[in-house]
Amino acid sequence: MCCGVFFSVAAQAQSKITGIALDSVTHEPLAFASVFLANTTLGATTTEKGEFEFPRVPKGTYDIVGSYVGYRLGKQTITVETTPLKLTINLAPTGNQLGEVVVKPEPNKPEQYRQFAELFLGGSTFSEQCHISNPDDVRVMLDDSTQELSARTKEFLQIDNDALGYRLKYYGLYFAYDKEAGSITYYGQPVFEEMKPRDEAQRRLWAANRLTAYTGSFMHFLRSVYTNRLEAGNFLTQQIKVATNPRYERAQQQREALLKAGAAGAYSPAEKDSLRRWSREQPELATLYSEPRPIDSIRYVKPNGRTYLRYTGELQVAHFGEAPDPRFKQPMNTLGYARTPFPPLRQVSRLQLVDNEAEIQADGSLRNPLSVAIGGYWGFEKIGEFLPYDYVPTGMPSPARTPAARPAARPVRR
Repeated sequence: MCCGVFFSVAAQAQSKITGIALDSVTHEPLAFASVFLANTTLGATTTEKGEFEFPRVPKGTYDIVGSYVGYRLGKQTITVETTPLKLTINLAPTGNQLGEVVVKPEPNKPEQYRQFAELFLGGSTFSEQCHISNPDDVRVMLDDSTQELSARTKEFLQIDNDALGYRLKYYGLYFAYDKEAGSITYYGQPVFEEMKPRDEAQRRLWAANRLTAYTGSFMHFLRSVYTNRLEAGNFLTQQIKVATNPRYERAQQQREALLKAGAAGAYSPAEKDSLRRWSREQPELATLYSEPRPIDSIRYVKPNGRTYLRYTGELQVAHFGEAPDPRFKQPMNTLGYARTPFPPLRQVSRLQLVDNEAEIQADGSLRNPLSVAIGGYWGFEKIGEFLPYDYVPTGMPSPARTPAARPAARPVRR
């Protein structure tokens, strides 16, 4: 489904960024270094004098990152307004000296690397068409005590997304999977590069797939909140009330007492039924309020125009009109939704603020990517649907979301 309102980066205020990349020790310019704005397609290579330029950058806050072989990443957080910016990016040498013995890390264990790749790339139809082209540059580790799976990169991890036509270089990757909590956290400084289509048909397919990835996405939702166009974007937000289950502690005590009382094979049918019921009790109970939440109950705009997600508890966000990916096997809409005449197709996600509020920028990004925990359908969508923040959707109709419509070959938290 093609949504009826589109966000235009070109319509935003823009400014110019110029600067120079320097060795932080010698203060000599670094020629042919890579400089980019994280999470966008905006990248540049420095001249022989170490200079770079971004002629048109939309208003907003960015991480500008410098990368050079033999140096640590240089990073600054900048805010682009209407006044041109002139920057100096200092990169620190890694300190390796000639003759120094470099200890190469042990190869990743195949099963641990495979689990990382599956969790990081995701399980969607688009994710299946993503592949990591430099697997030896990622270090995957499993903590024996906590069973937390983590991954780091020395420089960047490169992912080719053949479904969307992007080559993604993910610098400074931090990835962690907590199996007990069921949470995934990852962040870094990625930059997107447009891949060259082999023909016009592939160019059109990539454009259509990008629109499919965008429609109903977390980025689409945040842009709709920012512009107060939730209804036009086919979004419905509802309050989730989470409370302690008064039966949980008692059920656990009864279950443990019965398990200690005798062997499993000696339980009567009634006792087995009780064990099943007690095992199903959850520590918390979630209740959905059927009425849609008004925009002013989830969004706060300060007098200076800065816009925030701000609410209590949790939100359920439903997007109507586009079928979920066929690989999404979890129950959709487990808490129900308001009896409103929306189309039956829907994607349902959950949001929880980590702090009291989360600032939204006009491009659909969060100033602090880790300020919101997401679950449900948005937790399912990962690198396969990951789009740059300077992506502008077009009016091209989205294709049916089925494997047959694809060519043969993301802060997620919670």
